[in-house]
Amino acid sequence: MSDMDLNQWVGRVEEAHDQLSFNLLKRIAATFGEDTPAHGETLPLLWQWCFFQEPLPEPALGEDGHPARGGFLPPADNRNRMWAGGRLEFFEPLRVGSDASRVSTIKQIQEKEGRTGKLLFVTVQHEYVQNGQVCILEEQDIVYREPNPPRAGGAEPSPKGQWSETVIPTPTLLFRYSAVTFNGHRIHYDYPYATETEGYAGLVVHGPLIAALTLRAFARAHPEARIRRFAYRGVRPLISPSPLELTGCVQTAGKAQLWAGNEGGVVQQAEVEFDG
Repeated sequence: MSDMDLNQWVGRVEEAHDQLSFNLLKRIAATFGEDTPAHGETLPLLWQWCFFQEPLPEPALGEDGHPARGGFLPPADNRNRMWAGGRLEFFEPLRVGSDASRVSTIKQIQEKEGRTGKLLFVTVQHEYVQNGQVCILEEQDIVYREPNPPRAGGAEPSPKGQWSETVIPTPTLLFRYSAVTFNGHRIHYDYPYATETEGYAGLVVHGPLIAALTLRAFARAHPEARIRRFAYRGVRPLISPSPLELTGCVQTAGKAQLWAGNEGGVVQQAEVEFDG
């Protein structure tokens, strides 16, 4: 696809409406092993990813389980899709039980050359709005790569942190997170597809799940912190059920570096800015 064709998608807008319902929150809380927040309470950070998903029928999906391309997102030929990272600003908390909206805009599309071939980067901005106010502003980085074997190792080891949690990303956890986010991408639950079609060594742990667990570990270690910004970037795939260590270090006042990794090295890097 030419740059001119790609530019036709820049500026496209999609709006989704949802209610931060108690029934779905019970399932999200069970997935994370947390208590369910009550009506009117604050929605835990990054749980907004479980809402605002359009429930398309199966004929409207592509082979990979994602919505068929060429609608809101560009076609991207026959490349494999990855959620590569993103940046978020938290202005006000979303509240449980109330209606909310997500306004999504394609901000940028770039073609780059990577180690395993051509990469198409699509940056999508999401505004999460409740009671007429933007509560969260997010930029999501989606990458489409040519169907070559993904990078499996060679990452730097995780630095020693000031706190640490270990999570076992079992196939059950992956399935349940796919369910609560209504994410049909088959690399997370379909072993033959993940290994034979997309070339992974097994079931792939969701990038946003790793980000949510990493930020939760920071919040548990710093319960008084008011998180203002969070940025994260995938380094390499994590294959279930390899244990995931979540660690980090406060380097300057109000700023910390976070890492998620295993014996093979870092799988995701992040940075958080906070008050308190």
